[in-house]
Amino acid sequence: MSQNQEPPAEGIRDGDPIGMDALAGALTRSPLAYSDGTAQVFLPDGSTTFTERDGSRTTGEWGVDEGGRFWSFWPPSYRAEYDVSWAVESTRVVGVRFQERARGATSDGRYVDGD
Repeated sequence: MSQNQEPPAEGIRDGDPIGMDALAGALTRSPLAYSDGTAQVFLPDGSTTFTERDGSRTTGEWGVDEGGRFWSFWPPSYRAEYDVSWAVESTRVVGVRFQERARGATSDGRYVDGD
């Protein structure tokens, strides 16, 4: 899906929580780019790769717990839970927003051209 063809929001507003049934699809739809120049890919098998601006990569895991909360784990010991919501501009879903539950830190991941 190209950057100019993000899926229509169709009733979704910016900041709406992503339901547990839609979360995996929202995360694996496309690589995500962050405003600080980093990027992340979520794969359906529960693995994720975070790429720093310098190109170095870290591999972790992700999932959804029984309460419907998104979590990520980065070896050897960092685990965090996030509230995940839609990032919408005008009438298009452009990515996802992560808010870390413990610290409140927020980051927006914008869908990258997958072509």
